[in-house]
Amino acid sequence: ASFLLLCFRTSLIFCLLLRPPLTQLSIATQPNIVLLMADDLGIGDVGCYGNYTIRTPNIDRLAKEGVKLTHHVAAAPLCTPSRAAFLTGRYPLRSGMDAINNYRVIFWNGGSGGLPPNETTFAKILQQQGYSTGLIGKWHQGVNCESRNDHCHHPLNHGFDYFYGMPFTLISDCQPTEAPEMDRAFRKKLWLYTQMICLITLTAALGRLTGLISVRWKMLTCLAGFSLLFFISWFSSYGFVRYWNCIMMRNHEVTEQPMVTDRTTSLILKESISFIERNKNKPFLLFLSFLHSHTPLLTTEKFLGRSSHGLYGDNVEEMDWMVGQVLDVIDKEGLRNTTLVYFASDHGGWLERQEGKRQLGGWNGIYRGGKAMGGWEGGIRVPGIFRWPGVLPAGTVINEPTSLMDIYPTVVHLAGGVLPQDRVIDGRDLMPLLRGTVEHSDHEFLFHYCGVHLHAVRWHQKDSGAIWKAHYVTPIFHPLGAGACYDRGFCPCFGEGVSHHDPPLLFDLSRDPSETKPLSADTEPLFDTVIGKIGRATEEHRRTLTPVPEQLSLYNVVWKPWLQPCCGTFPFCWCDKEGDN
Repeated sequence: ASFLLLCFRTSLIFCLLLRPPLTQLSIATQPNIVLLMADDLGIGDVGCYGNYTIRTPNIDRLAKEGVKLTHHVAAAPLCTPSRAAFLTGRYPLRSGMDAINNYRVIFWNGGSGGLPPNETTFAKILQQQGYSTGLIGKWHQGVNCESRNDHCHHPLNHGFDYFYGMPFTLISDCQPTEAPEMDRAFRKKLWLYTQMICLITLTAALGRLTGLISVRWKMLTCLAGFSLLFFISWFSSYGFVRYWNCIMMRNHEVTEQPMVTDRTTSLILKESISFIERNKNKPFLLFLSFLHSHTPLLTTEKFLGRSSHGLYGDNVEEMDWMVGQVLDVIDKEGLRNTTLVYFASDHGGWLERQEGKRQLGGWNGIYRGGKAMGGWEGGIRVPGIFRWPGVLPAGTVINEPTSLMDIYPTVVHLAGGVLPQDRVIDGRDLMPLLRGTVEHSDHEFLFHYCGVHLHAVRWHQKDSGAIWKAHYVTPIFHPLGAGACYDRGFCPCFGEGVSHHDPPLLFDLSRDPSETKPLSADTEPLFDTVIGKIGRATEEHRRTLTPVPEQLSLYNVVWKPWLQPCCGTFPFCWCDKEGDN
């Protein structure tokens, strides 16, 4: 009997030794993946990143139960290029999704530019691996290419099985009570030109009638016709922004045109919860792309006036509540330990967004600059939080440089997929870093573009712990020293609104994260060595770039009536199918 007992114990120990650890077992199965992305949220707006006045208990809970990244950066300082990089794991320059002009994002649902069909998103790979894939909320990567229904840039053509949300982005034009936001200065010029042409036409007509001016009626008719055509040419697009851009879609169907903003938040939350509940029995990818906290800051009544930071703070606190609702349904369905949750913002907060004395944009904490600034940290340093109970160590803080582009290889590897071999992938798999099996990030250099213009380069010198950053181009703030371009609304990437630096401005972010003390050859013994190293890395990086069609060219961003999504017979595009239901 003792011999049999000994054999049993030996066999049991042998089996236990052969069994992989629980963590390894969890990773071997395909986890559910929930990606939560805020819009225009500043890193300084979140409690666990140092804000003690805006309440974000649910986002803070994610950090407490997971891993918080303190050096997480976006690949671009604006929505369209940053999200293109996030979806593809590649600098937006590689897919043509960064701007060569001042139109730096997708401007119209009826434009022809967008995320190219030949780009492979992480959603497409996960779809091939058997995942149910859904996108709820903001897209802003284009819709059509050549006809109204080709949907070449649409989420369903980029690996998502289900889409509900805005194909565009939230703007103040979507709220009838708010002042127009889209191309505001250009619209004022068009109104002025229209009034001038009409005034000239009326003056000529009155002169002809009174005999003061000798002009033929034929000439007056042509002038009147030109005035009308000029007015129609721009008012047909800019006069109906709310109808053309502020729409909601379910898959390929337009459900609201224009969108009914009072119920948008509740519908997005309802759709997110429904997607999780429908797909709980198989691996799923949910990309919840919040409309919060972009202007016009759609906030339901129960959250109005709750924060100490006005409407913006109310909006952020409502988004945090939505995060909590999603986490609750994950827990309720028993998916907590099989779901990787990630929270981030697409770029830094919008400092210049103000209406009178109201600040409608975010706060970027200790970091200099903000949205639209490709080099300064405030434009690209964002929150980054991962939670996966039982796999990722709770309460961990990582200070290594990481990128939004890293999500791509991370989720592809977790799903058992293979990265595309026919293109450069700039992201790096984060799991070894998140789990603590490696000490340093795989990134040695990160390149920071403003449009197609290289503004700065970051070098992670791993042996010393220094994180050097060289600025080749910086925006000229107005007023001087104000920290933003309040005269323009956005800081430019090129032209008279920027300064070029030769030698570049150099900072050591490990000692000076706020970028207030530029180094020089006199103050930093390694100055020439660092600048030389970064310069060589930049040249090597540029050799990896290949020419691609410019998706944000002037032709691609202008409104084209034949590409406009419409729920009726164009131009009679209005419907409320959600209200009908």
